[in-house]
Amino acid sequence: GTFKDHLVTWVNQYLIEEHGEARGLDIIQDIDRRIISAVPPFPGLRRFPDGRDFAQWTGDDSKSLMKVYLAAIVGHVPVDMVKCISAFLDFCYIARRNAISAEDLNSLQDALTRFHQYRDIFIHTGIRIDISLPRQHSLLHYFRSIRLFGSPNGLCSSITESKHIKAVKEPWRRSSQYHALVQMLRTISRLDKLATTRRVFTKQGMMEGSTSSYTAMVLWGVRPQPPTNSDHNDNDEDQDLGPVSGPKVLSSIELAKTPARGYLHDVDGLAQIINQPRFPEVLWRFLWDQVNPDSSRSPHDVPLDECPRFGGHITVYHSAIACFYAPSDLCGTGGMYRERIRSTPDWRGEYPRYDTVFVETNTELPGMRGMVVARVLLFFSFSFRGQNYPCALVHWFVPVGGEPDDETGMWVVRPEFEGNRRSLAVIHIDCIARGAHLLPVFGSSFLPEDFHFSDSLHAFRGYFVSRHADHHMYESLGSS
Repeated sequence: GTFKDHLVTWVNQYLIEEHGEARGLDIIQDIDRRIISAVPPFPGLRRFPDGRDFAQWTGDDSKSLMKVYLAAIVGHVPVDMVKCISAFLDFCYIARRNAISAEDLNSLQDALTRFHQYRDIFIHTGIRIDISLPRQHSLLHYFRSIRLFGSPNGLCSSITESKHIKAVKEPWRRSSQYHALVQMLRTISRLDKLATTRRVFTKQGMMEGSTSSYTAMVLWGVRPQPPTNSDHNDNDEDQDLGPVSGPKVLSSIELAKTPARGYLHDVDGLAQIINQPRFPEVLWRFLWDQVNPDSSRSPHDVPLDECPRFGGHITVYHSAIACFYAPSDLCGTGGMYRERIRSTPDWRGEYPRYDTVFVETNTELPGMRGMVVARVLLFFSFSFRGQNYPCALVHWFVPVGGEPDDETGMWVVRPEFEGNRRSLAVIHIDCIARGAHLLPVFGSSFLPEDFHFSDSLHAFRGYFVSRHADHHMYESLGSS
């Protein structure tokens, strides 16, 4: 409510009051294009094909808009408005944590103080006479309520609303709407029984194939077989994210189970297919680093003729799966969560998709101080001297400055170049912590109407490293 009904609405009112209706609507449409057309793909990201101006909003809609809205308004509104929304997002993400410490409570209070300070910009610009609203007043009670009752842990009115839809609205529509209570209860009972039966049948392998194929199998005297875990894993290539069961580990990553087809398997042939003529060079330098782990020399300073040569078989993959501990998100047993990182030249037959990742450089430093961002151009594996190497060919992004951006609170990175060539490297996938989400730094210029988000990661000079893609991302980057 506070985000969409207050802050987003006030920003739009400011743009129209400040620039006039025609110009203001043009800017609002540009903000919509930034949200729709320029945000790179990321697991769980929702796009708004009609912009953010539609009639029926849900809690999930507001949460999705929160992830991308801040970067979209930078350059179009005053700095204090950006800082106001940044402070509010900080408050929301801290309050959402599954466990809140005394230090987190101090950060929560600081975010609320900054929000109250910067929201006065809406009074100074004439959008509001005062700000005395129950929804915003309720934020004052979070600090004391958390100390008394513990973390809200994602408690939200959208939870009860979603249950209300299934338990009341849909059964009501199915009833005759006359003395409907008994009919509604009967509908709910029958739906629960059908759902339970489906789960049992699925577990026993009875839902595989079509009705005719199952009937034929039974007539031939063949019993259905329960699906195996491997069958399940092989069929989820299109699932980008979700909870996963398993022991608690900070982070792990593995390549997809199914190799990609249509690639040559030698170094030179693969370099031509992926249009990366420097691939053999960076691969050999990677091998030198693996063979000489204790050397103080940088692989970049080693003459190429001293690097080991590799002429064996290379297997290419279009994705990798990162699993990490994310108890504040919708996680599985032990608080584990998974996301799929894509690197494919033809995503769903529509456009190339090369995701960005966080690469750990120093595990003792927090957040971006101990990580760098890279774009994965290729996932591959090979064996060298009896050891298997799952690797990634990456293009580096380097931080702009040594601190987060003061306006948004997000780090800014830019693509790294060596002369006029992209800075490339081969890394072991164990260095990858998880996927990263970059949002373009648009400035005040308007985005072309025909711009497509698949071009975003090579069309801009700088990018915000989003903290709001999910709660694990915020906790990893929020204090750095």
